[in-house]
Amino acid sequence: MLIPHWHLAVLTFLNVHLPNRWIGRAGQNDYVFCTWPPRSPDLTIFYFFLWRYMKDRVYVPPLPVTVDELQERITAAVKSVTPDMLQRVWSELDYRIDVCRVTRGGTLSVCDTT
Repeated sequence: MLIPHWHLAVLTFLNVHLPNRWIGRAGQNDYVFCTWPPRSPDLTIFYFFLWRYMKDRVYVPPLPVTVDELQERITAAVKSVTPDMLQRVWSELDYRIDVCRVTRGGTLSVCDTT
């Protein structure tokens, strides 16, 4: 059974094992280093790039009909991700985490060109 990353059991684990060292959605009694709002564009580079990249390669017509076909497409999409792509995603995430930390949870404008 999978549980969401904001589930009480997950937050309890983080508070016990990583007090004041985790970033995420938090309540008043959580020991969080920095909070960020749900669906914040600051830290969702994985959704906006990696998951979209994967979906664009898996769900191409004609769509897979069987689970085996779907699994083959997912495997091929994962294999097409290059180390350079992962490095660029990691660098962007690292930058966004720094901005979030410096602004104490504030947001970063993805449209700011100044």
